[in-house]
Amino acid sequence: MCLKSLGMGAAFGPRFRRFLSMGLIAAPMWAALWAGTGSAAEPNAGEVGGVPVVIGEPGQSRGTVEIDMEGVAESDVPLNEPRPQSLGDRPRDGRPGAQSPPILSVSVEGNSQVVSSHILSVVTSQAGSPLDQNRLSRDADAIFEQGFFSNADYRIVDEIDGAHVIFMVTENPTIEDIRFFGNETYSEEKLREICFTKPGMIFNRVFFRNDLQRIKEKYQQDGYVMARVNDVKIEGRVVNVYIMEPRIGDIVIQGNKRTKTYVISRQLRLEKGDLFNSTKLRYTLNKLQGLGYFEDVNVGFEPGDTEDAVNLILTVAEAKTARIGVSVGYGTQSGFSGGLSYSDNNWRGRGESVGIGFDVGDREQYWLTLEQPYMDHKVFAWRAGAYKRMWKNLGYYDDDLFQFEYDEDRVGAYVGLGRKFSARSKLSWFITTEWQNIDIDARSNANLTQIQLEEMESGKNLMVSARVTRGNMDEYSPYPKGDTESIIVEKGLDGFGGEWSYWKYWLEAKYYTPMNFLTNLFERNFTVDDVPPIIAARMIIGDSEGYLPWAVDYTLGGDSTLRGYEDKRFRGGQMFLLNTELRLPVHRTASLVFFYDIGRTWDTNAGEKIDFGDMADAYGIGVRVRTPIGNLRLDFAQGDEESRVHFGFGEMF
Repeated sequence: MCLKSLGMGAAFGPRFRRFLSMGLIAAPMWAALWAGTGSAAEPNAGEVGGVPVVIGEPGQSRGTVEIDMEGVAESDVPLNEPRPQSLGDRPRDGRPGAQSPPILSVSVEGNSQVVSSHILSVVTSQAGSPLDQNRLSRDADAIFEQGFFSNADYRIVDEIDGAHVIFMVTENPTIEDIRFFGNETYSEEKLREICFTKPGMIFNRVFFRNDLQRIKEKYQQDGYVMARVNDVKIEGRVVNVYIMEPRIGDIVIQGNKRTKTYVISRQLRLEKGDLFNSTKLRYTLNKLQGLGYFEDVNVGFEPGDTEDAVNLILTVAEAKTARIGVSVGYGTQSGFSGGLSYSDNNWRGRGESVGIGFDVGDREQYWLTLEQPYMDHKVFAWRAGAYKRMWKNLGYYDDDLFQFEYDEDRVGAYVGLGRKFSARSKLSWFITTEWQNIDIDARSNANLTQIQLEEMESGKNLMVSARVTRGNMDEYSPYPKGDTESIIVEKGLDGFGGEWSYWKYWLEAKYYTPMNFLTNLFERNFTVDDVPPIIAARMIIGDSEGYLPWAVDYTLGGDSTLRGYEDKRFRGGQMFLLNTELRLPVHRTASLVFFYDIGRTWDTNAGEKIDFGDMADAYGIGVRVRTPIGNLRLDFAQGDEESRVHFGFGEMF
């Protein structure tokens, strides 16, 4: 490999020069791996997936280095050698300074595979033109550059009335086979398919140089930007190509003072010994950034213990993960409500989430939660919590007609755990056990019928739910992209402290897709910080079996289900809900949301069944703002009965 040092090359130490000789910072790698602040003038700075990247140690001397495209300068094959000096390049004996005679004929000798007409197609010296040594030398160079020959020369045969020009060529051998060594990513058959040069063809160094370029581009296209052709040799009629595919050496994580190292390392999709892949590295950095634990994530490279190894140095700058939240809600009929909460999504630096808070108003609640959300085929995700929820002035409706108001209190606790089915499976399971003490109290002025009294019974509920989820989200994307589907089955137990026996089961699906076509449609770039406009949708459809107690009905209404309606406005044994949102980024810290919600519940105990012609809907606009205390959500929704303003944190789904 040929290295041309420009500038401060001498300032680099021997380890860094060996690092350069590996081709680890070749210009093509910067094009594929660093799309941002990096440049050829500063080869030790750039970006990976929008995250700054540093090459080498801080303060190290910098220089500009060019690395040969082929990486085969020390090859036994003259892919780049100049044509040897021609005999005709030297002065002709006996005719110094004489007037140039005319050329009588131009011919070729020494060729058996390449036809003479093709060789002479690049020759400018023609019969009848004056003999010109410089032109003949350029013609010999042009013949040599056709690539079929290991040597191209010419000689002159003098006659009385002029001179004959004979170009002498030595053809390259005919190829019997092309063999590849060191390749693991692609098979020999795949690499041969990429090459234009095939067995049975005369070797052409120009064609083969282009073949090597196509091989390099294939590696780069698939993220193997450090892979390179290390050497090319011809042994007899066999072309041997030696490829180096660098591997990950040591992975060093630094800068984490609070976050445990294993919390970071379990998010990595690159392990020691893996082939280096810039795409996987970029996705991994995006995922680490998306955890919310760090303000910044940098990656640096150092030469490993072997020639084909590169060490990764991940440097993180930790962010404040504790949040104090304020929530506010307003309805034209229900008035204001609000609350205060504290949360930390990296509690004790273990990747655990803790939350405590309260809301006051018509929906008063207190809660404490503790969760470990990460799961794989070995590590269990788990969660536990306790709560007290009190709803005041809820409306009881019969055939969409308001009857009276009631209050509902719930005190409960839950615990659950789950994990993935296998290492690479998209499927996971989660089982939760929850206990509730439910107290329903109609207002004193309510004139309840016997059926209503029996329906609104209080009691204790012990339930076990099982959820199977198919996760098809792009976990490395900086924005939600993909889909998830979950099937949930819930069983109420009439023993062990529970008083009701029932079955509920529902399907929940979420879908997120970027709307890149809006850029072409409106001829305007709507993407902000690599986040495009997104269509988000959620659908829930549920059913039940047998008699379902009123206290455990499906309910719709409120800021987490059907916006524009009061909490638990609709309830029943069957339900359908569809939320759709267009999330439009307008600034790196703000976005607009246009939404439409539609849904309904049906009282199966009264003989009602799902009827998609009888639905309630709402529409509105929202604002999302990223702040130091969290992502604020403000939604204005217009339902059929009233308009409501919802204020909280995070997306609804």
